[in-house]
Amino acid sequence: MKKIKSLARYHETNEWVTFYNNIFTIGITDFAQTVFGNVVLINLPKVGDIIEKGQELTTIESDKMSTEIESPLSGKIISINQDLINHPYWLNESPYEKGWLVKMDISTLSEWEDLMTAIEYENYMSVFYNKI
Repeated sequence: MKKIKSLARYHETNEWVTFYNNIFTIGITDFAQTVFGNVVLINLPKVGDIIEKGQELTTIESDKMSTEIESPLSGKIISINQDLINHPYWLNESPYEKGWLVKMDISTLSEWEDLMTAIEYENYMSVFYNKI
């Protein structure tokens, strides 16, 4: 099983979200970065963008594929990880620390509450691993 951050919440499309001081930080999971392969380019949204849950948050290009990452929450982008532009490989090396994507002020707390806990995500992923 790939690394799972215990205090994060998870979306079934393999994004993680943490909550601290009313700010929600979003990234991709360790499992997702493994599937993508070596990340070579990332297109981030702009600060101030309003994103709805399920809309494209960013596009990640790797040596294997180009993938649209959907937002697990609705809200306003208040910060982006500008360092990823020059260091996209941080998504592979450090998906939960250096490789965060955006920080967001969310519209509704219920979307956060609907995300899977770390234990629920681990159970969800173990079902997936049993199928391969």
